[in-house]
Amino acid sequence: MPNLVVEYSNSVEERVNTQGLLEDLHQVLIDSGLFEIDSIKTRAQRYYSWLIGEKEDSEDFIHLNFEMLSGRSEEQKRELGRKLMSILAEQAHSVYSLTINIRDMDKDCFIKVIH
Repeated sequence: MPNLVVEYSNSVEERVNTQGLLEDLHQVLIDSGLFEIDSIKTRAQRYYSWLIGEKEDSEDFIHLNFEMLSGRSEEQKRELGRKLMSILAEQAHSVYSLTINIRDMDKDCFIKVIH
């Protein structure tokens, strides 16, 4: 049940192949061997309004929010973050701000239904 959400400012699409980036980040999760492949979900959310410090919307960003059920070691999470950032930095080097947040979800509070 890992979820990767790629948030980005709409100006990013002028310089970055966002679909290709999404696919490559998704592949990192598959290749990690940490998750059941069919449970990995990756999606993008484009923002048309944003503010960054005093630069307001004159600079762009990509932020990865990655959530997974608890149970992986700190080193596994750090390594996953390094691999994700490597792809992000390679493909989006012209973007002002690149950030990643990796969070554990409480297994006892996660509910899933598949039909």
